[in-house]
Amino acid sequence: MPFIGNQPALSYTSFAKQDFTTSATTSYTLDNPVANENEIALFINFVRQEPTTAYTASGTSLTLTSATSGSDDMYCVFLGKAVQTVIPPSGSVGLSQLSATGTKSSSTFLRGDNTFDTPSGESGPAFYAKATEGDTSFTSATVVKIPFTQEQFDTDNCYDPTTNYRFTPTKAGYYLITVTAEIRSNTDTSGQANVYLYKNGSSIATNLLKADDPLNMELTHIVSANGSSDYFEGYAYSNMTSPFFNETTDGDCRFEGVWLRGL
Repeated sequence: MPFIGNQPALSYTSFAKQDFTTSATTSYTLDNPVANENEIALFINFVRQEPTTAYTASGTSLTLTSATSGSDDMYCVFLGKAVQTVIPPSGSVGLSQLSATGTKSSSTFLRGDNTFDTPSGESGPAFYAKATEGDTSFTSATVVKIPFTQEQFDTDNCYDPTTNYRFTPTKAGYYLITVTAEIRSNTDTSGQANVYLYKNGSSIATNLLKADDPLNMELTHIVSANGSSDYFEGYAYSNMTSPFFNETTDGDCRFEGVWLRGL
């Protein structure tokens, strides 16, 4: 249906007010045109005046029945004109007025980019895997990937225990990752061994032990991950004769990690 009156351009409105500089006259000019005197509320010395009796108005002309003096305080409120404002009234905006994306719940918050997100520190991927129980031989004097095949838990399905033995976290942030290995040889007790943490196919941290049997090594490192393509693996090296990974039920060879916080 057609709109009657002044159509607002925005959603939030307030009534326009005009203050007058008074003098000994009955004629004043309005800032906004009106159809008649009933479209404004006129106040003189803070007393509301009666339309038609105390004043008349048409277009931008305001005519008083009695002249004012220079000391009078006079203003009017335009009852028929709503002036637009960019500030909504307090308490007038709810969730239904927002174009936010994501899922609103008791555990999410609204970000500055108008998306719902989970507060940092609540949760993130965590996993724990260990090597197959028993002895797993590997080539001497060669850096090899440790086959952590026994997945104990994997909260976000980010660890691959069957093919690559790698952790590919799906949430960006900082992670605490530990690689532990027990390396032994039945014939050699004078060699050395290293354990490595790899990121995207390259070593980023290592630990070294010499002249001991078994060689029990643990490497813990804080790393960053982009939550999409970054991945981590555990590697080892030993120059002992016929080395092998020794795994019992205690997790002597294990790979574990947990999300700490967002980037």
